[in-house]
Amino acid sequence: MPVRTVTKNTDDSTIEIVADYPVSVGRLWNAFADPNQLERFWGPPTYPATFPRHDVAVGGRSHYFMTGPEGDRSAGYWTFTDVNAPYSFTVRDGFADESGTPNPQTPEMTMSFQFDTTDQGSAMTMVTSFASDSDMQQMVEMGMAEGMEAALSQLDAVLAAPDPVAPGSKTQLTILEDTLVRINRVLPGTVEEVWGAHHDADVLRRWQLGPDGWSMPVCDVTTTVGEVYRFGWVQDVAADGQEAEAFGFTGTVLESEEPYRIVTTEMMTDGGGTPVEDGPETRNEVTFSPVANGTLLTLVVTYPGVAARDMILGTGMVDGMEMSYARLDQLLG
Repeated sequence: MPVRTVTKNTDDSTIEIVADYPVSVGRLWNAFADPNQLERFWGPPTYPATFPRHDVAVGGRSHYFMTGPEGDRSAGYWTFTDVNAPYSFTVRDGFADESGTPNPQTPEMTMSFQFDTTDQGSAMTMVTSFASDSDMQQMVEMGMAEGMEAALSQLDAVLAAPDPVAPGSKTQLTILEDTLVRINRVLPGTVEEVWGAHHDADVLRRWQLGPDGWSMPVCDVTTTVGEVYRFGWVQDVAADGQEAEAFGFTGTVLESEEPYRIVTTEMMTDGGGTPVEDGPETRNEVTFSPVANGTLLTLVVTYPGVAARDMILGTGMVDGMEMSYARLDQLLG
C-alpha cells in the first residue's frame, strides 16, 4: 500500500497524507492532470468519480461527482490557485451541486499536492487545510481521512498501467453520460504553443484536414466571446462525374480563457456555409493542460440527445481528429 503516513494536526487544522510510488514525478503528475486517469482513483472504490470539467490552470475549475452503488451522487469542485507542472498544484475543494456551484452549508478546504523525486521513484505529499478545527472535525466525522486513504490505494493500479497520455498516444473517446462525451489527445509543445496551433488560421489550414485529399478554404478563427467562427473543407479531387464534397462548421464563442480553455457552440454547415437543416447544435468545451512532455487537449461535447451523439460519432469524427492531430504532431514536434 503506497500511503506512508496520515497525520491529523489540530494545531493548524490540517490533514497530511504522504504516499510513495515506484514511478517518475512526471508519471505521477499525469495521473492527476488526465481526467481519464483521475477518475479511476479519485473517490472511494464504491463511489467512483466522474470529472466533466478539469481545468489544470491557475483560476481553472474542476467539477466532479461521485456515484454510489445505488446511483446516488455527491458532487464537488476544485478551484486551482497554484499550478507548477509537474511538481505541485493547489486547489480549493468543496461540495457542490451538479452544476459545480459550491454548497455554502459545507466547509471549503485547501488541498496542496507536492510531488518529489525519491530513490524509489516519487513521493506525494497532500496537505488538506481547514478554516478552523471545527471544520476539520466535521469532515473527519464524515470519514474524509479514511475515504481519501481508500481512494489513493487505487492509484497503484493506475500507475502500473501504460500512461495513456504519454507521447505517441492516440485520440481517446470516453462517454461520460448519455449526452456527454470526452475526447483526449496529448500533443507535443507547451500549452501556449498548442493553443496557438488551434487559433492561428494559417497553422490550422496545415493540419486540421481530417483524411488526406481535403483542403480548408474557410478558416475564420476567433477567441472573442460573442463572435462567430466559421470553418469549411472541400475535397481536392472529386469522384468521376460528381461535384467535390464540401462541408463546414460554425458556432459562437461562449467563454474564452487564453491559453487554457475555450467554450463554443457548433453546428454543421453545407458547402456554402449555411447551417444544415435540422442539424444538431453541440456545446464544445476545450481545455489545454500541462502534462509531462507535452500538453493534454481535452474536448468535452454536450449533445442535445443520444441520437445526435450516435449520429455525429458515427461519421468517423474521432478517426478524422486523429488524422489531423498526427499532422499537428509533425508541426509541433
